[in-house]
Amino acid sequence: MVIPVALYCATGNPGKLAEFRHAAPPGLELLAAGPLDCPETGGSFEENAVQKALYYADHLQAAVFADDSGLEVDALGGAPSIRSARYAGPGATDEENRRRLVKNLRGVDRPRARFVCVLALAEPGRLVATFRGATEGEILDAPRGAGGFGYDPLFYYPALGHTFAELTPEQKHAHSHRGKAFRALLAWLDAHPGLDRATTVPFASAARP
Repeated sequence: MVIPVALYCATGNPGKLAEFRHAAPPGLELLAAGPLDCPETGGSFEENAVQKALYYADHLQAAVFADDSGLEVDALGGAPSIRSARYAGPGATDEENRRRLVKNLRGVDRPRARFVCVLALAEPGRLVATFRGATEGEILDAPRGAGGFGYDPLFYYPALGHTFAELTPEQKHAHSHRGKAFRALLAWLDAHPGLDRATTVPFASAARP
């Protein structure tokens, strides 16, 4: 980053926020935007990410980036997609979602899948940019690994021979959908320091909700 700043991250998922903070470069502090009743009515990762980013930016009067991400499985016609967090129903746990996925893929040999992440960056009143990352893999019929969250224990990444739940945080950031999108966002910020000066929150005055 050109100027040390604190930037708001709009996500209600503590696992996602932890990954972003772990990957943030020196000089950039990520603040939790805090829970808001922001509806997600979009039909794609892009639409939902943009909706959240604009909503939080207007509420906080600061620059915000929002994440929308999930798993797409070819054998399921791309599901669970934008419904990844509630695949087994509203309020479903990660384990419940994983069990349903395994059940629905029973009998499918090495189903191909991908993790997709879209980050939307907004400042009050306008969308600034969006960034997309995707990682191809396969779905296992039983979880492996104790790290990560969500579908990570089922997502096998052939290039490293492990599930995402078996990777170190550094390995996961280097190869994951979220890491790819976040690096694209950081590169954009580094090339556009005017956004930092205009709409992000200086460290000294950053209010933590």
